[in-house]
Amino acid sequence: MSQNLDEVAPTLSIGAAAPKTPLILKLVRFREFAILFALIVVFAATSIKNTSFASSSSIQGLLSGPAVIILIAVGETLVIITRNVDLTVGSVLGLSAYLVGDLYVHYPHTPVIVALLFGTVVGAVCGVVTGVIVAYARVPSLAVTLGLLYIIRGVVAVIVNAVQINATSLPPGFINVGANNFIGIPIMMWVAIVVVAVVGYAMRNFRAAREMYAIGSNPEAAVLAGIRVQRRIFSAFVASGALAGLAGALWLAEFATVGSTAGTGYELDAVAAAVVGGVAIFGGSGTVLGAALGALFLNTINQALVAAGVSSFWDEAVAGLLLVLAIAFDRYLIVRSERILRVEGRERGRH
Repeated sequence: MSQNLDEVAPTLSIGAAAPKTPLILKLVRFREFAILFALIVVFAATSIKNTSFASSSSIQGLLSGPAVIILIAVGETLVIITRNVDLTVGSVLGLSAYLVGDLYVHYPHTPVIVALLFGTVVGAVCGVVTGVIVAYARVPSLAVTLGLLYIIRGVVAVIVNAVQINATSLPPGFINVGANNFIGIPIMMWVAIVVVAVVGYAMRNFRAAREMYAIGSNPEAAVLAGIRVQRRIFSAFVASGALAGLAGALWLAEFATVGSTAGTGYELDAVAAAVVGGVAIFGGSGTVLGAALGALFLNTINQALVAAGVSSFWDEAVAGLLLVLAIAFDRYLIVRSERILRVEGRERGRH
């Protein structure tokens, strides 16, 4: 039975621990620093090979590119922590992007903040549907979200009906959100930073958020402890949908055009970013900061491959390899931590 690594770590420091315990502690607690270090190494190595990689325009691309993925990865993290998965985020992103664009077609003077909120609400509604089926009907999230992925994608195709929204239908103020920057950082990335900060703070300090970790660590124990498991899982899916909807509005602002294929494959990018960033696919452990760094890391690797002259076909292969390695590594940490806890338990029993 797996345990929350965030809860296991403090326990490991008690008593006569095995010699390798400090290393396990570091691996559990400082995964974000490892991702950040790897990110710096990739950036530095690529810059040496191709000096233009460190140019201001290139850095702008490195920062603006992963902003949308960061948003949906944060929502995905909340769901994964509860030992579930949300595969609808890419389709929700596409639906939100098109509906926001359609909003501007019919109401061209809509304020930018209203358009962003509208996209967020569209995503939240999709999250409510998913959350009700998973949390209250108790249908496995993988099956539910996979089915809804295709349903929402089909709805988008019907709504779009081969009519593409382009930049001429969008006001300059909205497009500027995806094109402009503030003190050298793209506005889209500022939005992602604020979301990561707010959600990260909530996950560390709010009881309701911390209960999500307990659910992912041990659902049966969480029920016995009186945690409202269904409500917490439902909330995670609503938050994931809302962030996917916001990401869809920003996606439209960045590309200034949207069709029926918008957001295709983004659900896998979100899962990969979260897991590579240290979110345990088995639930109960991880941070939104790690997911954000994971998205930034994967985007940097993709851009580095291009700068180094490596075929873009390797992008998905590298992302897949990192995903498999991250899952295997998380499993190793869980098994190793549980083994240490059992040894310490026997030692305390003898005394």
